[in-house]
Amino acid sequence: MTMELSSTRVVRKPWGKTDLRPWSELGHDGVAVGELWFQRADRQAPEPDLLLKLLFTEEPLSIQVHPDDTFAKAIGLPHGKTEAWYVLSATAEGRVALGLKRTLTPPQLRAAIEDGSIPELVHWQDVSANEALLVPAGTIHAIGAGLVIAEIQQRSDATFRLFDHGRQRELHLDGAVASSVAGPAIVQTAPVRLSEARNVVAQSPYFVMEQIDLAPSSHWEVDALSETWFLVLEGEAAFDLMQVASGEAMFLKGHRATVRTGERGAKGLMAYVASSPVAGLLQSRNGIPMEVMAKRFPELGLDRPPALPRVGSS
Repeated sequence: MTMELSSTRVVRKPWGKTDLRPWSELGHDGVAVGELWFQRADRQAPEPDLLLKLLFTEEPLSIQVHPDDTFAKAIGLPHGKTEAWYVLSATAEGRVALGLKRTLTPPQLRAAIEDGSIPELVHWQDVSANEALLVPAGTIHAIGAGLVIAEIQQRSDATFRLFDHGRQRELHLDGAVASSVAGPAIVQTAPVRLSEARNVVAQSPYFVMEQIDLAPSSHWEVDALSETWFLVLEGEAAFDLMQVASGEAMFLKGHRATVRTGERGAKGLMAYVASSPVAGLLQSRNGIPMEVMAKRFPELGLDRPPALPRVGSS
C-alpha cells in the first residue's frame, strides 16, 4: 500500500524555457528547463511503470520516434514507449507533428532523414489548451515551440531522432527506419465523459489518462489498485491528511484514500495503468452512487472489472 507526494526532477534541455510559471516555481537560474519529471519520493522504491512529466518548449523538439515493445525487446530494452499529451497552454503558433502526410517505404524514409527533407513530410497540426493526443509507439512525431504539455508515457528513454534542427546531436538512422510506422498517424478518438468530474482524454493498452474537475468543497474516495498518478493543475486537494497544491503530483498504488477539495475545488489529470477506464477508481461521496454512472454509460462497461495490459503486448 503506497501513497506519497512525488518529488520533482528538473531536466535541462536546449529547447526548454527559463520561466516555468504558473506551472512551477523551479528554475529561474537562466538555464533552460525542458522537462519536469514526477518521481517516487522514495528513491529506493521500485521504478513505476509510467512516467508523468511536464514539457516546456521555447524551441521545437527533434522529430523522433519511439519503438514498440517487440522492437525494443529485440534490441535489449525491456519495453517500448507509447505516450499521451495534454496541452496546458499554447501560443497562437503552437503546433505538433503526428505521423506523415503519406506512406513511405523504408528506403524512402531513410532518404528523407539523410537529405533533411523529413520536416516537409511530417503532418503538422495546430493545438490549443485542453487538447489531448495519443502517440502510439512507432508514430513519427514532434512538439513545436510555445507549448506547455503534460505527458504520460511508458517509462522508457528509447528515442530515435530523425531531425534535430541543426543542434548537432546524433541522429539514429537505422533505429528510426526500423521502428517507424512510416505513414499517417492514427485517428484520435474523442474524449469520453464518465461523469461531471471525470473525462477520459486518452487510452492505450498501457494506461488511461483522464482530465478531472473536482467541485469546490467536495468529498471523494480513491481506490487505486494499480499504479495511479494525480497531477493537480488548479486549486488544491487533501489526500487523507496530505495537502496537494497546484503543480504537485501524488503517486498511489494498492491504496484507498479520501480526497477533499477546498473552496476553489481541484482540476488536473489522473493517469493509471489499465487498458480501459476504471469506474471505481475515483468515486464521489457527495450522493452520486457509482451504479448510476454505470447505468448512464453502459457502453463503457463501467460495471466490469478493468482490463490490465498483457505482459509483452505491443
